[in-house]
Amino acid sequence: MIRELSTLGDVLTAAGDDLTIVWAAQDMRPGTRAFALGEAVAVAAPALARRDRLVVAGPLDDVAPLVRHALAEVGPAYRPMGDEGLVRALAERVERVRFEAAFLWMQTAAPAPGEVGKTVWLEDADTARVSELLAVAAPGSYAVPGVPGVRRWAGMRADSGELVSVAADAWSCSSVGFIAGVATAGARRRRGHSEAVCRFVLNDLMAAHGRVALMADSWNGSAVGVYERLGMSLRNVAAAHAD
Repeated sequence: MIRELSTLGDVLTAAGDDLTIVWAAQDMRPGTRAFALGEAVAVAAPALARRDRLVVAGPLDDVAPLVRHALAEVGPAYRPMGDEGLVRALAERVERVRFEAAFLWMQTAAPAPGEVGKTVWLEDADTARVSELLAVAAPGSYAVPGVPGVRRWAGMRADSGELVSVAADAWSCSSVGFIAGVATAGARRRRGHSEAVCRFVLNDLMAAHGRVALMADSWNGSAVGVYERLGMSLRNVAAAHAD
């Protein structure tokens, strides 16, 4: 029988060690819904990292009917997300679900040793400069100033005062800090700036939340290398959409 989970405690129990589910629950903020069937769990999270997401985990035989039910409840705008193999299988099993893209989920439960350089949390007065840097260095970034859930920005400046690298605390919840919006000015790359800024954000979020995660493009080897040097492990995940 499919059950709707009404409390964060119920979701955390169903999630077990799956940090994607814990993150998707967002402390069960208004609009979030969660469902369970057998060993499967699905969390419908509205406007999470710029998408309505249906994050799923568990065996396919339980997840498939759970996804059908959840999509009927919350609507087809919600995009299934989970382990890559599971999402590919869902696209074969569940009518109207279509595989969309594979990427990486990266996480850690330990602080990252090393230097953070001149990284600081930025002030509201820096918002325009953050937007300008992202527009050039990372125009596809989901995290930009002003988007709901993007809480604050860390940055590093050159001696001239130029903002050269940034990263955001975005879509974090009580037990998972989340990093997004990592960008470094083109002329300043390959100098360790992004690594230093991400180390600063990771360690600050670690102290507050106990675990830290982010999503990365699997083709971006340089970025993945930075996150691995910070001690983050990777997991192949994917997203689908419903017709």
